[in-house]
Amino acid sequence: MIDRRSFNTGLGASFVTAGAAAYGAPAAAKPRYNGPNVIIVRFGGGVRRRETIDPDNTYAPFLRHTLTKRGILIPDMTIAQLDGVDASHAEGTLNLLTGRYLAYRDAGSKVLDDRLEPTQPTLFEYLRSAFDIPSHQALLINGEDRPQEEFFTYGVNRHYGVAYRSEMLSLHRFKLYKFARILQEGQASDEDLAAARKQYEELLAADTRDIAPKQSPDVERFWGRWRQHYGDSGFKNPRGDRLLTEIALRAIGELRPRFMMINYQDPDYVHWGNASHYTRAISIIDEGLARLVKAIDTDPHYRDRTVFVVTPDCGRDANPLVQVPFQHHFNSRSAHETWALVFGPGIVGDKVLDKPIDQTAVAATVAGIMGFKAREAEGTAISEIFA
Repeated sequence: MIDRRSFNTGLGASFVTAGAAAYGAPAAAKPRYNGPNVIIVRFGGGVRRRETIDPDNTYAPFLRHTLTKRGILIPDMTIAQLDGVDASHAEGTLNLLTGRYLAYRDAGSKVLDDRLEPTQPTLFEYLRSAFDIPSHQALLINGEDRPQEEFFTYGVNRHYGVAYRSEMLSLHRFKLYKFARILQEGQASDEDLAAARKQYEELLAADTRDIAPKQSPDVERFWGRWRQHYGDSGFKNPRGDRLLTEIALRAIGELRPRFMMINYQDPDYVHWGNASHYTRAISIIDEGLARLVKAIDTDPHYRDRTVFVVTPDCGRDANPLVQVPFQHHFNSRSAHETWALVFGPGIVGDKVLDKPIDQTAVAATVAGIMGFKAREAEGTAISEIFA
């Protein structure tokens, strides 16, 4: 159990450990990680407070009526309204992962394609630089329609970087695995092999950094089992945010991650113009969250040892003068309004934190829970969450 005293003491000790690891201490010097597991659920695609945490209007009843009793609800979290700070998905996610605003650079964007790359360390890098955790136990689970977020596994800070990356689990990464195996096996027709080679090269071109497409042997075996179960067609596996839930559940059972972030995204389909796309997507995330919590609660490896942090990437508004409802691209006040829910061992239960909290506090808080220091984060840890 984590209390406030051990939380503050742990930060001091982990600051030294993390600093030594980041600045070249030998890998053998890194301690084994014995703290709680952490799962960040990005309630993504941009959601309003009204349809999520308002008890009378929520489309996420498990979240609002069940999970809030297990932890601390932070209803007044905001994205700062600063010059250059946009309320959008990639930006909000990097705010959460780095604890800073504008901590990214263009990674070679095409028109209307925001490819952002972290310029400051991510939580994955901080964690793996401080502790002896293999890459397959630090996971980022990404949606199939946001390939630009494949860049979030590590940043370009010279003291961290690819050596401390997370592993990415996504349909994009599975396809890289699948087409590489099809070409290696060489059993398909010449026409199919040519098509596989073309698709493989196109997937590689989406991320030309050194890590692409290499993944750890553990993740390669994970995709091998996935392929054996679902095949190559793509018609049998779930899609959208249901796919993310399925990947996360399999990862929990097979890879045993210590830290995992799940980037749900389907509420953003409201841009097609139908409000029900938005509200139904919220319900799908809520259903996925219920499955994840049940899996953790029934697994002795994770039960009573796992903290959940549930929070959106950004908010939305409901401007009645626009044809498509629930936008966030106008950078309105409501698009900067988010929330968070934290629950698990050592976290206070059935409480509402009635004070404004900045989105950058999430990274520092996760660091405090896990016992390392997010050295470059602007936000400060939310000490009120600890029992």
